[in-house]
Amino acid sequence: MHLHPSTLLAAWLLLAVAIQMLAGGPLLAAMLLLPLCGRAALRRWLQLVWRARWLLVSLLLILAWGTVGDAAWSLPLAPSKQGLLDAGTHAGRLLLLLMAVVVLRQRLPLPEMLSGIYRLLAPLRGCGLDVDRALVRLLLVLDTLDNLPRPADWRALLAAPASGPPQVLELSDRSLSRRDYLFMALLLISLVALFSLAAA
Repeated sequence: MHLHPSTLLAAWLLLAVAIQMLAGGPLLAAMLLLPLCGRAALRRWLQLVWRARWLLVSLLLILAWGTVGDAAWSLPLAPSKQGLLDAGTHAGRLLLLLMAVVVLRQRLPLPEMLSGIYRLLAPLRGCGLDVDRALVRLLLVLDTLDNLPRPADWRALLAAPASGPPQVLELSDRSLSRRDYLFMALLLISLVALFSLAAA
C-alpha cells in the first residue's frame, strides 16, 4: 500500500502519542519487540541512546530520588519505589520514541519526509506560517545533525566553517489519494479513542 508521506508522518505522530500512554507490561512487551526492527535500526538506535545517556541518567536521578514514596531499600538516601517505577516508565517511553525516529528516517527518505511535512503544514498558511521558510530551516537542522563532527573540544565547532556549498532540494509533491484520506480518518478516530481511554 503506497501512501503519501504526509499520511505516514501522521501515523508516526499517532504512534508517538500512543507510546506516551504505555506503562507496565505493555511497555515491556514493546521494548522486547525492538529487535524486530532489524540490525541496522538497532545499531543506529544504540548510537542515539548513547547520545541521550545523560538525559536518561538525569531522568533516573530526578524521578527516583525526587518522587515521594516508600524507600526502595533500607539504607540512607535510598530512592523511592514509586520514583524508580516512574523513571523506568519514562525511560522506556523515550527509548521507544528513539527507535520510532530511527525507523522513520530509514523508511522515509529526506525528500519524501520534507514533502510530507510540507503537506501537513500547508493548512497553517492561513495562520501566517511561512511554510517554505520553516521547511528550509528544518532541512538545515537535519543536515547539520547528520554532518556535524564530534570533536573532543567544543572550540573546534566554532572554528568549523559556518556554511558549505549551496544545496538545491526539489520536492516531488503530489496530492493525497482517497486511500490517504481514508487512512487519515482512521488515524483521527484512533487518536480520539486513545484520548478517551486516557481520560477514562
